[in-house]
Amino acid sequence: MKLRFAPSPTGLLHVGNARQAVANALHARRHGGSFLLRIDDTDTSRSREEYVQAIQQDLTWLGLGWDELVRQSERLDRYEAAAERLKQSGRLYPCFESEEELRAKREARIRQHKPPVYDRAMLKLTPEQRAQAEANGKRPYWRFRLSDGHVVWDDMVMGRLSVKLPSVSDPVLIRADGTVLYAFASVVDDLELGITDVLRGEDHVTNTGIQLDIAQALGAAPGRFRFAHLPLLLDEAGGKLSKRFDGLSLRALRQDGVEAEAVVSYLARLGTSEDPQPLGFDELASTYDVRRVSRSAARFDMRQLLALNRRVMHRLPFEAVRDRLPEGATQAFWEAVRGNVDMVGELRHWWEVVGGSIVPPVQEEESAYLLQALEALPPEGPEQPWDSETWTRWTTALRDVTGRKGKALFHPLRLALTGEEKGPEMRDLMPLMGHERVAGRLRLAAN
Repeated sequence: MKLRFAPSPTGLLHVGNARQAVANALHARRHGGSFLLRIDDTDTSRSREEYVQAIQQDLTWLGLGWDELVRQSERLDRYEAAAERLKQSGRLYPCFESEEELRAKREARIRQHKPPVYDRAMLKLTPEQRAQAEANGKRPYWRFRLSDGHVVWDDMVMGRLSVKLPSVSDPVLIRADGTVLYAFASVVDDLELGITDVLRGEDHVTNTGIQLDIAQALGAAPGRFRFAHLPLLLDEAGGKLSKRFDGLSLRALRQDGVEAEAVVSYLARLGTSEDPQPLGFDELASTYDVRRVSRSAARFDMRQLLALNRRVMHRLPFEAVRDRLPEGATQAFWEAVRGNVDMVGELRHWWEVVGGSIVPPVQEEESAYLLQALEALPPEGPEQPWDSETWTRWTTALRDVTGRKGKALFHPLRLALTGEEKGPEMRDLMPLMGHERVAGRLRLAAN
């Protein structure tokens, strides 16, 4: 078994790309197959080397290692050889119509209530007419003559699928400038590189029908490939996620502090009946089954991802995040706050809370109580260091003095010391703040 992930280096990878990469990598690992990374960079006008590097960085961050790396720009001779075979068999034929001529044909067919399918006029071109067109400076682009009938396959997600080829225009496989298009290059690669299973988005269903026809024209046996077409992702409101991809690039998620394990765990279960769990790659692969993916579109919910990310962070040891914490942050700080943040990026705020100079809101109605709290504040020194019991001793003494309990006892203190309505346990934060900082914030809040 051999699978591939084939991004075009024309932009950053987003969660939609990542879902397909994760599916291919997990499927390969589950079945003992290999995983190929193919860079589809034949479009030299749009492909950029910086995106090639970014793709590899993102996949490495996700933990999706590949067994082989191929760039289509280095395989142009293979496409030329395959094209020559199709030309010799009569399946690849030259065309000379301009965009304006093709547009006029489509509009005419629509007015006649016919499907806007290419009319194959160029199949009737005589050698003399072709020579005359080329003598006039025209360069042909090349279309593939599709077979009649249907292409049928059993999809691992969508079930029995069929593409009626006569309802599809003969696809252009090679532009007039010699650029090879995706539908052709991908088939040549899949055949020559030994791909057996193709997992990709449902927007490729028609492409699959066309590509299977091309593959058979190049000598592939029926059933040469297995397919799984994953439903497209929607946003939380049910709209197309594609319009919001810029904010959901893997680079943006990584920079915001989302953990790779959370992203992979979430995407692996998205669209299935299984709840996402924070699991390592091998654990996910051991039970991954693409057939469990629903045929219905899945909704990408950032809140669910962040909730899962919080669970991942809660398990991370200090050493795993040490280099991403604010300078000077200690293990005690990490263990105190990790269960109360969704992303590593939020840790800077809590570092400012425990070690910075935040200004708490003034609580005029609680002024007398906060001054009582200041007076009852335990001293701090070598013989009486602040620890996890300091908060309890302090609030117990305040309860006895004031008669307060519950929210009335604790909330004004939390708000005065952190500026927040909720957050990490105060028994863990208070020792990190120290006596001087706690006393100063009580005075500010009491005004």
